Amino acid sequence: MEERQLEEITPAAVLPTWDATQSRVLDAADEVMVRRGVHDVTIAELARRAEVSRPTIYRSWNDSDDVVRTALLRRTAGILARFPARDRDRDDVVEDVLRFIRLFRGDDVYGQLLAEEPEAFTRYTLQRVGSSQRMIIGWLAQAIAAAQRGGTVREAPPQEVAVMLLLIAQSAVLSHGTVAELIDEDAWERELRAALDGLLRP
Repeated sequence: MEERQLEEITPAAVLPTWDATQSRVLDAADEVMVRRGVHDVTIAELARRAEVSRPTIYRSWNDSDDVVRTALLRRTAGILARFPARDRDRDDVVEDVLRFIRLFRGDDVYGQLLAEEPEAFTRYTLQRVGSSQRMIIGWLAQAIAAAQRGGTVREAPPQEVAVMLLLIAQSAVLSHGTVAELIDEDAWERELRAALDGLLRP
């Protein structure tokens, strides 16, 4: 999935699932990331914490990086699962993006990485479009298409608008700490809301 071209991304109606053993490994990855950071996620450590063998982990993943990406994908899927499937207008899309951001920043793993290891996002989200980002783009494209049918979002390929919406939100979140002394939280969210709305407005 990671190698597909952007134009081939389609909105995913079904969130991925993992079996009990895979979930134990992903739980172990979450625990290591929260306590010690991404760089300490190793196959040996995951096997020890999940109480499985290394070959068991290698049956599902190529290496520790692959496990980290899947763990982050699972966190993203968990956030998206909190949004019910429904048609949305422009205001709904903007508010859902802002709510996603609040949930993302408040997530145990993502929140810790933002606070203590922001460089991890360069490795796992900025160097290439990963599966978590593709899932978000699919979710956004569905919402944008519905809002376009209602006439509240400008006409353009929903996927292309979704990509730019993601870039704006992602940049705002990852740069938040660097501008915190220049803009307070309320103003940051107000201006981000205006930027998102401006992108979507007919």
